[in-house]
Amino acid sequence: MKKNNQQFNIVLSGVGGQGLITLGNIIAEAGFLEGNEVKMSELHGLSQRGGSVAVQVRIGKSIFSPLITRGEADLVLAMERSEALKSCCFSSRKRTIFLINDFEIYSPSFGNQKLPALEKIISEIKPFAKEIYSIKASDIVQEHLGLSILAGVFILSGAAHKGLIPLSPANILKAIKENVPTRMELNEKAFYLAKNNFKI
Repeated sequence: MKKNNQQFNIVLSGVGGQGLITLGNIIAEAGFLEGNEVKMSELHGLSQRGGSVAVQVRIGKSIFSPLITRGEADLVLAMERSEALKSCCFSSRKRTIFLINDFEIYSPSFGNQKLPALEKIISEIKPFAKEIYSIKASDIVQEHLGLSILAGVFILSGAAHKGLIPLSPANILKAIKENVPTRMELNEKAFYLAKNNFKI
């Protein structure tokens, strides 16, 4: 946990159908397992139609609000690369790490605009980020496990293995088992795949 205020703030962004709420629940459960207070909030756009979805999770001590204030995010985990741009209002150059799934899904919120390339997204995020990492999580799990929906578990597990989130991989795995009992074998494989194939 961050030593200065004993809190860690996470923004999850993506589109409906990517399992953002499940990821938030996994993080919350892992936080509880480590003895933290946890607050979580959800924002649903047209979540059943590929619309934007954002989840905020705060873990630590003395947390009174589930909402992350401007510039206070420690980690932005974007499951769709264009959606990462919408989280810049919560980020700051001094503290925020962006972890982006290099994967494109059209969202109605972009209207008729062409979705920007990863390079352009990174250049626009740079003024608001301490560090930026990207990985083709959806492609990796599709290739190795045959299901792109496992990208969320893969990228969250990778963040834990790399120390980007202050939760132990062991507790992340316990929380995965608690929150996604269906297809548990595949989700466990995604967890261990991240241990060996999460290169950022």
